Amino acid sequence: RVASRAPCCVAWRHTMAASKIQKENGVDPTPFEIEVAQALSDLEANSADLKAELRELFIVAAKEVDVQGRKAVVIFVPFRLLKLTHKIQSRLVRELEKKFSGRHVVLIAQRRIQRKETKAGRTLAQKRPRSRTLTAVHDAILEDLVYPTEIVGKHTRYKTDGAKLLKIYLNPKEAANVEYKLETFGTVYKQLTGKDVAFEFPVTTN
Repeated sequence: RVASRAPCCVAWRHTMAASKIQKENGVDPTPFEIEVAQALSDLEANSADLKAELRELFIVAAKEVDVQGRKAVVIFVPFRLLKLTHKIQSRLVRELEKKFSGRHVVLIAQRRIQRKETKAGRTLAQKRPRSRTLTAVHDAILEDLVYPTEIVGKHTRYKTDGAKLLKIYLNPKEAANVEYKLETFGTVYKQLTGKDVAFEFPVTTN
């Protein structure tokens, strides 16, 4: 016997906000994802300068991440809508952070990592695209996290126990806009990739 859908999910599917999230394989969104979708729907209805772009935008997932005793909101958009998202990202994040009571909001494109081929088990007709490698996807997540701030340098530091710490240097001209989010960036990246990273601004000399 197939379990029936929860009444709240059935009712929600008939609202305007339902178009704002599209889960794979017909999976029901979580209550938090519904909350994010509703926030996007409200912004589309009430924000004149975001309406046109938000009409085309939807998300594929959303979750909360703990950052030193507070929550951050991580929203995943389809990769094909990343350029559209970037067009309004600064304004959209600002409005979403208001709706989520000041919680930090980050937007990330959904990407797939394709396993490396082996000679013994070659099943793919085409060579794996570089954009689907683990390294490329993790690098792209870094870019997404800090957008529109530019990454100006990277450095890997090895700790005494052999563990690696990736240091990411951001454009110092953007310090006033993103410095308050550096801890959030690092925590979200760690949760998504399992890698330790520290975001900093390079010291400049006049």
